[in-house]
Amino acid sequence: MNLAPMRRISVVGSGGSGKTTVARELARRLAIAHVELDALHWGPEWTPVRDDIFRARVREAVATDAWVADGNYSVVRPIVLDRADTVVWLDLPLRTCIARIVRRTAGRVRRGEELWHGNRESWRSSLFGRDALIWWVISQHRRKRREYESRFRSPEHAHLRLVRLRSQRAIDAWLASVE
Repeated sequence: MNLAPMRRISVVGSGGSGKTTVARELARRLAIAHVELDALHWGPEWTPVRDDIFRARVREAVATDAWVADGNYSVVRPIVLDRADTVVWLDLPLRTCIARIVRRTAGRVRRGEELWHGNRESWRSSLFGRDALIWWVISQHRRKRREYESRFRSPEHAHLRLVRLRSQRAIDAWLASVE
């Protein structure tokens, strides 16, 4: 087992798995920067920034010696994983992710919480619209799990320490072990 300290960590997983929450707590415990890829990707009115701008923002954010980045964007995956020393994969059951999306959205809508650049979630965009996050998670959960299993077995990612967590109990225990 790799006993080197974790300094550049990518937190991945399905929507609703808790990536941002875990990354934020991990960054706090390690006293390093938290890089929220969603905040770098979304512009005002839920408009994604151009890929070249997104890549440049991510390159700059992960150029430092220590960070925790959360997100699954394929367009910047090589940038993040090439620099990372550790991947924390939140591999939670689909039912858990769905319940969390509903609960999270309900809270954000009720509070009128701003996420990034004036963007706010709505019931329609998160749960009921054609492009709603919940439908994306339902349709992609199994496929993404297979992709992650394959990706993290590949020789190009042999440099990564993989931490695969399959329940909230496992997440809590692992975080408690991190100093």
